[in-house]
Amino acid sequence: MEFGRVPENELNQVDFSLPQEPADNKKILKGKPAKDPKIYLGCAKWGRVEWVGKIYPPKTKEKDFLQHYVEHYNSIELNATHYKVYGEAGIRKWAEKAKGKDFVFCPKMYQGVTHRGSLKGKDFITNEFFRGIVAFEEHLGPIFVQVSDTFSPKRKDELFTYLASLPTDLQFFLEVRHPDWFAKEKDREDMFAFLHEHNMGAVITDTAGRRDCAHMRLTVPKVFIRYVGNSLHTSDFTRTDVWVKRMKHWLDHGLQELYFFMHMHDEATSPELTVYLVDKMNKECGLNLIKPKFIDSNSLPKPKPKQKGLFD
Repeated sequence: MEFGRVPENELNQVDFSLPQEPADNKKILKGKPAKDPKIYLGCAKWGRVEWVGKIYPPKTKEKDFLQHYVEHYNSIELNATHYKVYGEAGIRKWAEKAKGKDFVFCPKMYQGVTHRGSLKGKDFITNEFFRGIVAFEEHLGPIFVQVSDTFSPKRKDELFTYLASLPTDLQFFLEVRHPDWFAKEKDREDMFAFLHEHNMGAVITDTAGRRDCAHMRLTVPKVFIRYVGNSLHTSDFTRTDVWVKRMKHWLDHGLQELYFFMHMHDEATSPELTVYLVDKMNKECGLNLIKPKFIDSNSLPKPKPKQKGLFD
């Protein structure tokens, strides 16, 4: 993911701290742990040739990547569906790889709907998108609708009308990127209120160059986090520590579903940071989440000591 990328030599000047817990989150969470919360962690793609010999066996062919991916993660933020509308047959082949596992695919809405022209008049292509992804059946997770960086609150009515037309038996999360959605209080609050009213979530994106997107607001007792690391820079580990604390707080207070997707500007190193994250989550939250298994476990990085107070 290139969104919010900052040159490596500037990362130490970025304030990676997360906002204080929004007061409105207390209206969403019950105040006590949910019974059997669903927790899913994954990446954006399974087709990374850099993982061959790392977590995929040597000489693994691309057609076999997914069957190995599901052994290391329990979800995928499926960006492939953003670039192409897939038919039922293709989706079923993917779902078959996860058969018998508690694994979910979280497809991104097709760009022909969200990034090309108006959201009006998109009923046919939207229905074609859904016709394909419902073939995931029990392996279908939340769907996230991302609008482009140029999609401003001036088009709020258009956005809300489209979202209101979506099926109510599926879970949706919305990702907005135009700075005005966060800078203008009325537009921000209108968006969160609309999402809450329609049982939709707000994607939280944590990336170095756009700290406003890490808004921390919950509109449903579920969260969809897109975390963008920086190729195992020291800050990746300290940021992860802070995220574990926040996620534990949410789980302790009634979060029902948690989806955390690991991104990197260089996706080759996503598995390493995932291992660090899962180890922390399992220890701090008393969980037993699966994590990538490295062919050579000695290759895992050891984080440098954090600079005291920098990300607390």
